[in-house]
Amino acid sequence: MQSQILLEKNKVAFDCKHFINGQYLASKGGEVFDNINPATQEILGKVSEGGNEEIDLAVSVARRALNGPWKNMTTDNRIAVIRRIGDIILERRDELAILESLDTGKPHWLSNSLDIPRAAFNFHFFADYLRSLGTEAYQTDDIAINYAIRRPVGVVGLINPWNLPLLLLTWKLAPCLAAGNTAVIKPAELTPMTATLLGEICKEAGVPDGVVNIVHGFGPDSAGAYLSEHSDVDAISFTGETATGKTIMNSASKTLKKLSYELGGKNPNIIFADANLDEVIETTLKSSFINQGEVCMCGSRIYVERPVYEEFLNKFVAKTKELVVGDPFNPQTKVGALISKEHFNRVKSYIKLAIEEGGTILTGGKQPEGLERGNYLEPTIITGVDRNCRVVREEIFGPVVTVIPFDLEEEVIAQANDTHYGLSASLWTNDLRRAHRVAGQIEAGIIWVNTWFLRDLRTPFGGMKQSGIGREGGVHSFEFYSELSNVCIKL
Repeated sequence: MQSQILLEKNKVAFDCKHFINGQYLASKGGEVFDNINPATQEILGKVSEGGNEEIDLAVSVARRALNGPWKNMTTDNRIAVIRRIGDIILERRDELAILESLDTGKPHWLSNSLDIPRAAFNFHFFADYLRSLGTEAYQTDDIAINYAIRRPVGVVGLINPWNLPLLLLTWKLAPCLAAGNTAVIKPAELTPMTATLLGEICKEAGVPDGVVNIVHGFGPDSAGAYLSEHSDVDAISFTGETATGKTIMNSASKTLKKLSYELGGKNPNIIFADANLDEVIETTLKSSFINQGEVCMCGSRIYVERPVYEEFLNKFVAKTKELVVGDPFNPQTKVGALISKEHFNRVKSYIKLAIEEGGTILTGGKQPEGLERGNYLEPTIITGVDRNCRVVREEIFGPVVTVIPFDLEEEVIAQANDTHYGLSASLWTNDLRRAHRVAGQIEAGIIWVNTWFLRDLRTPFGGMKQSGIGREGGVHSFEFYSELSNVCIKL
């Protein structure tokens, strides 16, 4: 590793440098910024701050690597390398889980049980999928045969969010590498540690130098913006906030790059009276507050059919009050710290706004006593707001949900779709016909029925409206990370 890592329960000494052409490098001008622990406000280490020079270097290295050993590697060998990345992630699971929780403030059990294993599985899945990947062929009577061949799209910029840093980075990098591309990664500046370590893991697994490059830095007017507009970058995959996606689209339009976006969400959770209420509440606690509500697919708009509205509220509030908020390394903790002081203040401002809009805070809404040093916020349930309130319409991205009663199926469908987002939705009912009928009318990229966050990586994942462009998963990922050429042979 480029610097000594000291790992303890709540401490780390880890300076994050760029990873370019198989080596860890400081910024040419020596610029650095602090990496802050959101749970304690302590400095975890220094992060090299990249800019145009570092992006130029990484892109030029990635461009050269396109025609190097990676291009000429057999499919079997590439599969072995990609699978080995996943294996090493599992071998270093404990280390990565600690780094992830220190960086994000999320509970350590969550990093260890979900984020890191899923990051490894992303590589295992796309390595396996590559072996069965095919293209199309058509015979035009006895005149011609047409068949498609697949080639890498080229140098791909991967711009990653801070809420699920390693999980979402590997969700991009695994199919990017499987398709034969090279990558320049710009991790979120708030969560640089596991991305930095991934460079070393890729090299150990046998990825040739220059194929995977990592440049730390900021977004607007910095490394992220320059990567988006760089003339030698062929595609950008971005996961993050919708406004940032619009800025990247504007930058990328100058060179007509391919774009893949997974953006924000304000997702409805629709609960009909015939649903199993205990099962609903158990899952709704997760879909509302897991990862401090910092998940783009969280069901932050909860709609409950009126006959069970009061019963749901009473049970949901009682169970929410039982959630332990605090130290990410306490095994009992269910809700950790929000990512930054700035984001913490933003989420709190929405709670204040909810009261101004006539809402009632049934539980939460404040910082727990004794935890004032970190960015901790109690899980918050709001009632008494309508579809026009900002807390119902805007993405808060924290442990804050609104609960609204409804009477008619048509009414709740209209309210669920009354948003410029369209990422996901959850629907709870034991009426099979209703489940199909309502699911078919919800404007969202993924709709769960009687569950949440249950994923098959072969299926299309992505958002409608301002929640994204394109789909990821299975063949859909390869459609973005590769180009198809049709070969027509006259017989």
